[in-house]
Amino acid sequence: MVVCREVNLLTSLPKARRDVNARGYDKTPEVIATAKKFGVEYFDGDRKYGYGGYRFDGRWQPVAKSLIKFFGLKRRMRVLDIGCAKGFLVRALKLEFPKLEVCGIDISRYALDNCPPGIGHLLEQYSATELPYMDNLFDLVISINTLHNLPRPELVKALREIERVTARSGNAYIVVDSYRTPEEKALFEKWCLTAEFHGYPHEWLAVFEEAGYTGYYSWNILTE
Repeated sequence: MVVCREVNLLTSLPKARRDVNARGYDKTPEVIATAKKFGVEYFDGDRKYGYGGYRFDGRWQPVAKSLIKFFGLKRRMRVLDIGCAKGFLVRALKLEFPKLEVCGIDISRYALDNCPPGIGHLLEQYSATELPYMDNLFDLVISINTLHNLPRPELVKALREIERVTARSGNAYIVVDSYRTPEEKALFEKWCLTAEFHGYPHEWLAVFEEAGYTGYYSWNILTE
């Protein structure tokens, strides 16, 4: 049995204010298709398409501190953020520890082109299922609220890619959409726009087992 472990390293993030019912009313095929383009509408358009404005406001700084402390990161260690979006966590890690070698990938050209100043050279457009890196390159691989946007077969492939490029077994951290009760599942399905795979924790753990994922994980659970 593959051993992976649960830990929540996002406790410092403020709780998002969500009008779940409003999103439920707006959730049409057109809205879903637009959101899944991960373009300007998803990041900086109307709230019905996604974030409703995705801006660097400092909230990722405490998360960067938690990651550095938990994984014992040291100078010149390499960190990869998969699904980095506009690179806010990449920037936070570099601000917190400039001697880290941090990079990020995302499929959204819009997000990468609208990153904060000074980190554009650290970000590239790639898919999580085909990482353009040699084996065992990174001391830590992170993927927060991204992998659930892949269909199950591609999700398994992405998790295997994470294992491949991570230098030491277990030095990875992912956050994915989940729910614990039928009520939380109904709430999630009303709100979610882009997830291709989601499930109860035991369903996720089955995916981790199939992929051979040995890192850390936590759940993104929507509550009213």
